[in-house]
Amino acid sequence: MLIGFNFSRRAGRARFFPPLPCPSFGAATPPPLNAQRSALLCITTTATKHSRPFVNQTPPHRFSSEPVPSPPVQFDPFNPTEEHTHLRTTVRAFVEKEVDPQALAFNRREEFNLPLFRKLGELGLLGLSVPAEYGGSGMDATAVAIAHEELSAADPAFCLAYLAHSLLFVNNLAQNGSHAQKSKYLPAACAGTAVGGMCMSEPGAGTDVLGMGTAATKASDGSHYILNGAKMWITNGTVDGQSTGDVYLVYAKTGQAAKDVSMFLVEKGSPGFRLGQKLEDKLGMRASMTAELVFDDCRVPVENLVGKEDGAAACMMRNLEIERVGLAAMSVGLARRCVEIMNAYAKERKAFGQPLNAFGQVQRHVAESYAEYMAGRAYLYYVANQLDLSSSGNGLDADGVKLYCAKMGKEVADRAIQVLGGYGYVGEYQVERLWRDAKLLEIGGGTNEAHHKNMVRDLRKHHERLL
Repeated sequence: MLIGFNFSRRAGRARFFPPLPCPSFGAATPPPLNAQRSALLCITTTATKHSRPFVNQTPPHRFSSEPVPSPPVQFDPFNPTEEHTHLRTTVRAFVEKEVDPQALAFNRREEFNLPLFRKLGELGLLGLSVPAEYGGSGMDATAVAIAHEELSAADPAFCLAYLAHSLLFVNNLAQNGSHAQKSKYLPAACAGTAVGGMCMSEPGAGTDVLGMGTAATKASDGSHYILNGAKMWITNGTVDGQSTGDVYLVYAKTGQAAKDVSMFLVEKGSPGFRLGQKLEDKLGMRASMTAELVFDDCRVPVENLVGKEDGAAACMMRNLEIERVGLAAMSVGLARRCVEIMNAYAKERKAFGQPLNAFGQVQRHVAESYAEYMAGRAYLYYVANQLDLSSSGNGLDADGVKLYCAKMGKEVADRAIQVLGGYGYVGEYQVERLWRDAKLLEIGGGTNEAHHKNMVRDLRKHHERLL
């Protein structure tokens, strides 16, 4: 049974509402605040509580009349509040029922599962970090980490499309857009009736992002900008291979200085805006569509400038922080799945009359993978639990957690293939696909080498002594 679910921080408990109808794209005004509650759907499941005698309990005082003290309250960094626990339970149930069964087929066809993506809107996940006023769920960076970890454990490619929409477009606009812009674009994006993305990288500018060549020139009458250039490696650049997605945040140079960058909202069908090519035959993330987008004298209304002219560099850097947390969470999720698969296989498969997990070589693969996964997960939630989505200057650990977790996820997936042997080399056992998907996380959202540079710079300037 599906029921409307709203996370209420003020009340400190869950409240239930019927699902709201999906708003149409570009609605003139959002519904009233009390009608803009999140429609995060909770799949009801029966939880079994396992009895654990004397764990976290004070033993009886047999020879004392002193009152027995209450057991200490345990803090779970992975689910710090009841809201986060409900979120994880809901998303995991949805992933097991809806996401996992379709992953291999869409990977093989190199297709994006748009109907499944729209269900994320029904769940309230597409606007997870957006205020309820604009159709979102109003949650935090920890919730972002939870959603990405759980989705990526089944289908990293589908999760990547989710990240490009929910973080690179939706969260970015929620943090940096005007009230009018957020009211126009966010309700449809949160509902899933519009698919968005962000355009930053170019054919000749990846890590050197401020070296971009795409430029925007303001018209003499001040009514619009003209964009010229091309953007490359754009996730959600197309959803069908034939046309663009619905709306994008596009970075372009508007001045001569390196940081004279501005951000624009560009809609599908804008004059001069078109799909260049869908990128085919990728190593991994095949169920996430990647494209080149072209701007050829693209006319953009002046009201579609997000923030101030020449002021988008700071917006870019701030949003990169939560993007990197989301990508780290993806690595953690796929690593968890690989540990589960290799652990189960090593227990069941026998060789020389013994299960594989009786051999030291296999024990090393499983044990080191679990330890590294847990270290990455702890680092992830340490960063996410402290990250204020409206803040900036969190680059050291945003870079650090992605650097560690991306490498960890790839190496855990590699060990999983080694434990499964020939079975790990074919798609049926999943680790082959997870291994291919894991590699992108060392490139996208910042290469390992870029993280090295950024972290050493920040350590040199601000962190001579560590806590």
